[in-house]
Amino acid sequence: MKSVLVAAAVGLIVSILMTPLAIKAFRRHGFGQEIRDDGPESHLAKKGTPTMGGTVMVLATVLGYLVAHLFLINQEGRGVTATGLLLLFLLIGLGTVGFLDDYLKIRYRRSLGLNKTAKLVGQLLIGLTFAVLALIEDGNGTAVATTTVSFVRDIAPLTMPAFLFCAVAYLFIAGFSNAVNLTDGLDGLAAGCSAMVFASYVIISFWQFGHDCSSALAIEGCYTVRDPLDVTLVAASAMGACLGFLWWNTSPARIFMGDTGSLALGGLMAGLAIVTRTELLLVVLGGLFVAVTLSVVIQVAFFRATRRRVFRMAPLHHHFELAGWAENTVIVRFWLVTGMAVAFGLGLFYADWLSFTGL
Repeated sequence: MKSVLVAAAVGLIVSILMTPLAIKAFRRHGFGQEIRDDGPESHLAKKGTPTMGGTVMVLATVLGYLVAHLFLINQEGRGVTATGLLLLFLLIGLGTVGFLDDYLKIRYRRSLGLNKTAKLVGQLLIGLTFAVLALIEDGNGTAVATTTVSFVRDIAPLTMPAFLFCAVAYLFIAGFSNAVNLTDGLDGLAAGCSAMVFASYVIISFWQFGHDCSSALAIEGCYTVRDPLDVTLVAASAMGACLGFLWWNTSPARIFMGDTGSLALGGLMAGLAIVTRTELLLVVLGGLFVAVTLSVVIQVAFFRATRRRVFRMAPLHHHFELAGWAENTVIVRFWLVTGMAVAFGLGLFYADWLSFTGL
């Protein structure tokens, strides 16, 4: 438990202390955010706010994980694991794709960076590499991921061929990285919601660690998850990094996370779901991200079919802004929705456990 607290604390402290340095550096080099001309007029005042703050979040998450492992090595002799390294690979890889996107926006002074094809190719390379490596078994015959469809745990009859799993994993990773990217449109919205989802994975993975089937005390209903404690450390580090960044990103934002942060955080959420065997549960835990993405899909599809709009503007948070809600009102209410989704998702996870214990 101490190592989990170390991971969260390091992620938090590094993010809080490093972000103002990033603000100064990015402002000095002119790394300011470009704003959409067709968005709410109140956002035009944010033009030039330093962006690419996600670089700090990625760094804080990595350092939180590594420092926690120094503690574990001293206390228990545990080293880094394939699961932890794969999750960090996913975080850094998608963060790099986002960084290129952010840099092109700044370089060419427009609100669009990488084109859709280039961004999807980047996500494809990272996602497929993660999926393939996650299926490699260790000496005990246990892989980081399984080809079985999962909700709160693997659903045994629903098993996919390896190639299909890789395709689904890529779609899942790309989908959630883009979902967080779409949600990152208001000060502190994506960072606050992400922190809550990562907190839920701290609880889920630590519970799995305490009820691991490989333990000598394993009981019915235990979890066959590889390196659950390492998953907890990554989730705790990411949670701390989000909370630390939120100190500077909350309204009025001093810095934006940019695609560097949003793609990295969304991809890491998907990775955590895959390695904990809770892929479909993430749809519940990250319900707000799903709703925001669906609002864009519905808007585009309905407009192409009828030349009319369902929402005043997509993504969903901009619809409420144009409906007269203050920005802070939208943010806090969306945080509340995420909190309720996380509580409901954790309830489903625990209810499954109770079904085995008979309580």
